[in-house]
Amino acid sequence: MKHLYKNLSLALMLISISLTAQQTPAPPQSESILITGATAHLGNGDVIENAAIGFDKGVITFVGKANAPTPTFSKVINAEGKHVYPGFIVSNSTSGLVEIDAVKATNDKQETGDMNPHIRSIIAYNAESKVTESLRPNGVLIGQITPRGGILSGTSSIVQFDAWNWEDAALKIDDGIHMNWPTSAWWRGSEKGPEANEKYTKSVENVRTFLNDAKAYATGNKSPKNILLESVSALFSGEQHFYVHVSGQKEILDIIKFCKEMGIKKPVIVHGTEAYKVADELVANNIPVLLDRTHRLPSHSDEDIHFPYKHAKMLVDKGVLVGLSIEGQMERMQTRNLPFYAGTCAAYGLDKEEALKLITSNTAKILGIDDKVGTLEVGKYATLFISEGDALDMRTNILTNAFIQGREISLESHQTKLWKRYSEKYENQK
Repeated sequence: MKHLYKNLSLALMLISISLTAQQTPAPPQSESILITGATAHLGNGDVIENAAIGFDKGVITFVGKANAPTPTFSKVINAEGKHVYPGFIVSNSTSGLVEIDAVKATNDKQETGDMNPHIRSIIAYNAESKVTESLRPNGVLIGQITPRGGILSGTSSIVQFDAWNWEDAALKIDDGIHMNWPTSAWWRGSEKGPEANEKYTKSVENVRTFLNDAKAYATGNKSPKNILLESVSALFSGEQHFYVHVSGQKEILDIIKFCKEMGIKKPVIVHGTEAYKVADELVANNIPVLLDRTHRLPSHSDEDIHFPYKHAKMLVDKGVLVGLSIEGQMERMQTRNLPFYAGTCAAYGLDKEEALKLITSNTAKILGIDDKVGTLEVGKYATLFISEGDALDMRTNILTNAFIQGREISLESHQTKLWKRYSEKYENQK
């Protein structure tokens, strides 16, 4: 009887796992595929009507008109009346680092302490996250997985969202170090307005001292070994980006000056609430911006209520390279709405194809993965999808097929299964 209970418990556990585990990742592409007849949005601003997109062994091999001579393909997908897009890329995301906010054991997005440049988010990434699984039906196929907390939070890495483990998922490991820049003033709800942060200068100088120590360590004999100092050396060589999470005008100007003085070659502004005020300086210094998601309230009481919707256009018109990030309340659950944030930018003045670039080619350039993804071009990964309509509109973003590196992936999720279940229930009641 004791063995029976054990076997029964094991069986129930296995059943539970089978019901809750993510779908098995798709196998490698086994036959060449041609998508024909669709409107192809290339992700670089160009659109091809009645297009043909072909790919083999995970790589795009043909992009052109459907009536042009094409190589022979094993499988043809007729997508007439539909649209083809490059896979959407979400930046500054904690997808795969937290499963259930209320369960501490599933939260691995940050470490204790202020200086953690050696922390690598990729090690904690859970490729079988049920939340991550929910992103793919909206075309979000790639993400920058970013640590949180402290002053120097650690390094982010870029993954594709159909994998057995983080090693299989990785597109670019340790692409950059993230810093939470201190604020120069606090808003305490006082009628006097913002109050100066007396610790601002000291906080900045602490980071400067740390980075100077890292420079000295790099040119010395590196003994004893110091992992923290060693982990930031790639900032000075330009091998890694320096993602600075910051909002205010003064702080952004201070960052530009700081990076010049420290010899940091690839700074990126993340959030950038007041980036429009210093757009000319950002362009002059070739510094891109990963804006907050657009579906939020303004940060200041005197701002236009529609400012978050318009900010991307304001920067793009000035020549700033802009992408959209996702950090904020319920960010992992909201990540699936990434295309609709870009769609809102289009609704408030940004050209539709320019809005698409915010989550495709622009983000790929900012993250340094534009040689692999971000546009539909020959030689790049066949990471793309077919939608019945405009993928930036929640009413018509209905995917029929999606591919990651040529592998046709499942678009099922817990939500789609529930939708089918209850659709059948109420259909049978008619």
